[in-house]
Amino acid sequence: MPPKARPDTNTEQMTDADTDPTTESDTATRLTGIGTPAVAVEGLRKAYGDGEDAVTAVDNVSFSVEPGTVVGLLGPNGAGKTTTIKSLLGLIVPTEGSARICGVDVHDRPAEAYRHVGAMLEGARNVYWRLTVRENLWFYAALAGRRPSAVRERHDELLEQFALTEKADTAVRELSRGMKQKVSLACTLARDGDVVFLDEPTLGLDVESSLELRSELRTLADDEGMTVLLSSHDMDVIEAVCDRVIIMSEGSIVADDTVEDLLDLFRTQAYEMQVSGTLSDETRTRLEREFDADGFDRRGDRERFVAAVTGDEFYALTDALRESGHTVASVDAVDPDLEEVFLRITENGGDES
Repeated sequence: MPPKARPDTNTEQMTDADTDPTTESDTATRLTGIGTPAVAVEGLRKAYGDGEDAVTAVDNVSFSVEPGTVVGLLGPNGAGKTTTIKSLLGLIVPTEGSARICGVDVHDRPAEAYRHVGAMLEGARNVYWRLTVRENLWFYAALAGRRPSAVRERHDELLEQFALTEKADTAVRELSRGMKQKVSLACTLARDGDVVFLDEPTLGLDVESSLELRSELRTLADDEGMTVLLSSHDMDVIEAVCDRVIIMSEGSIVADDTVEDLLDLFRTQAYEMQVSGTLSDETRTRLEREFDADGFDRRGDRERFVAAVTGDEFYALTDALRESGHTVASVDAVDPDLEEVFLRITENGGDES
């Protein structure tokens, strides 16, 4: 996330300037095990406008994230997740509530809070296109008070990890979109902060690079104690790397749980069924209305569909099919993926019953 001021293109000279020695040691020290949440949001509210015309983007949002964990922040467009992230980064001043990074109030002591943070927001302008790849790494490390000589080895690792070694001395503006995305990721990690915010980090990455990123994020959390707050529409990435998922809808949190528990919540509620014959329009409408059935598909002399039912509803479903003159040919429980869970929760407004 570049600052508003245009950087000096003589990056190496700038990053070799003297820095506060306490800054470098503070940012290099993880908070694992000392009891302070890496991220803490309490009673966050953001409204735009006044009176009856006011629009509330975030309404009474509270959560905390422990050090060394990867948390997914999900929600449909307009859910309030971007406002929440920008409030944590100090880019938006909330109407009410507080946001803390590593125990530091973002709005009372922004400079101190920023030393702990690396962020990559969605979009292509997360780095300076006139600088080379390596100069960008130096610059963003310098913003966190790190000397190039102290992080050179780490930068070489990042260049190799994202297949950027051969492009290290190339101006970013000459790179492809996917390569620019890799540079943005590398620069975010180059700050070596305690907390990293990533918005759509796999956008523009090929499959191999996306898989490598997943592995890197888990390594940073598990081995180095880094905390990651990840927002993405790629549910495979969320499911693969996140310890926990926070789902927002209409400005509020509607679910906050581990990935596994959210999947278990719906694991036995969906069934794929095949019945003999062709379902009439009347029967289809009834199944859709009473049993949330969808995905109707004709297969030879059978018709297939998926229904979401719980407990005794399953027997009510089979009775309804029998009443309409159809025999159940097969029933298979459907294990949901995180995308299905996300859609159900946001559609139901957080009511998982």
